Amino acid sequence: MTELVPTLAWLVPALPAATAALVLAMPSARAADRLNIGAAVLTAALALALAATALARGDQPPLHGRWYLIDGASGVFEAVIAVVGLCSALVSPAQLRAGGHGWFSARRSRRLYYAALYAFWATLLTIPLAGNLGVVWLLVEATTGASALLVAFSGRRAALEAGWKYLVLTSLGLTVALLGIVVLAIAQPPGGLHALDWHALAAAAPRLAHEPALFAFLLILAGLAAKIGWAPVHNWLPDAHSEAPAPVSALLSAALLPAIVLVAWRVKTALAPAVEHAGAVFVGFGLASLIVAVPFLWRPLPWKRLLAYSSLEHMGVLALGIGFGTPLALAGVALHVAGHGLAKALGFYAAQPLLRLDPDAAERAPSGVAERSAPTATAMGVSLGSLAGLPPSPLFLSELLILLGGVEAGQGAVVAVAIVALALGFLGLLHAFMEGVLGEPAGHARRRAHRGERRLVALTATLGSGLLALTAAGAFLPGYAFVAALARGVL
Repeated sequence: MTELVPTLAWLVPALPAATAALVLAMPSARAADRLNIGAAVLTAALALALAATALARGDQPPLHGRWYLIDGASGVFEAVIAVVGLCSALVSPAQLRAGGHGWFSARRSRRLYYAALYAFWATLLTIPLAGNLGVVWLLVEATTGASALLVAFSGRRAALEAGWKYLVLTSLGLTVALLGIVVLAIAQPPGGLHALDWHALAAAAPRLAHEPALFAFLLILAGLAAKIGWAPVHNWLPDAHSEAPAPVSALLSAALLPAIVLVAWRVKTALAPAVEHAGAVFVGFGLASLIVAVPFLWRPLPWKRLLAYSSLEHMGVLALGIGFGTPLALAGVALHVAGHGLAKALGFYAAQPLLRLDPDAAERAPSGVAERSAPTATAMGVSLGSLAGLPPSPLFLSELLILLGGVEAGQGAVVAVAIVALALGFLGLLHAFMEGVLGEPAGHARRRAHRGERRLVALTATLGSGLLALTAAGAFLPGYAFVAALARGVL
């Protein structure tokens, strides 16, 4: 299987990219839907095969060529992006039927939606595999264009504003990151674009002068933070997540944000020999994100906006784990990426039947969903319980591993603050669960069942089983060979 890795590394992103072009020529909505389902299943199967190969290699040296790099971290992130992308593609036909057709006619709108969705997914699948910082920057910028169109897809004024805000703020952040890349390229010996190869950067780092390396590192990380949604540069995140179609919100939160975290992690690993206390910058972003998220998680918020602020909290947890950098913490990071991806995607998919059941829930906090729809309430409960870290959620175990990793790293004060912030976040999400799922219904919501609810049962069973499997696997994760490789660096 290892011999096929170079082929898969090109084929995995090429298939959805080709689908994005091919779907524009589909003669009907039914044909576009069929192409969507077939392409999604095949893309996910190839991506999961590549991810499994990367993970099975354990602590062996990474596979790399001129433009690609595949290691254990690539496997984890690629698998999450594949699963979330597959689920988002499969629920998109229902979203399009229920959500109208945006700016264009129904048939044209559907084709344009699929084209943007597959272009976005193709770029996301490429980011964990790219072996060059310059190429990665281009890919991250490409995600902005495709996903901004999807955020504004409905054509509503609020959606257009959210899409524009997302485009401007994240592009500004990436401009700052580009400046850091330029500083880094100037500080290195001449080598053109290949001087920004991850391995070339790591090899040159011990010879870099400390000041330009630190300056470049801070610029790159600050720019990427705007795309990840770390506080205090998270302003675009709640609007974009709440206004985008639910399948797109799932990709934004469960796939895009962690993929950019991986880029920041690789920058830290490559430049660590030239930058003292690089982990402290991650710890600072992590604590800031956890603390800023708490007041919002305590407020009654519309469902998708609540999930967006939960993303702020969980990206902070990942920053802490990477900043601590111990084997326990990095095992927690790998588990947290997977658990957060499944739980957050399920929460956004539950928004589809929730808004059909109670359209006012787009503007206010939901209430009493269990009395109206058991399938929707179950999906919301599984998502909220998992995101809150309620056992047996894999996020409980991943957060425990990260905090123990912080103790192992001698960061007791940081761990204490993080525990308080996580406990407060847990109480906020628990209150949202009690009121939104189990409380008294408000208003005159519809009570009849929908086809979307029946589909949600299958999604909840599948993703819920995946969460339980992650919890079982996570108990043995610190001993896995690829975790030891992560601790040595993600390059």
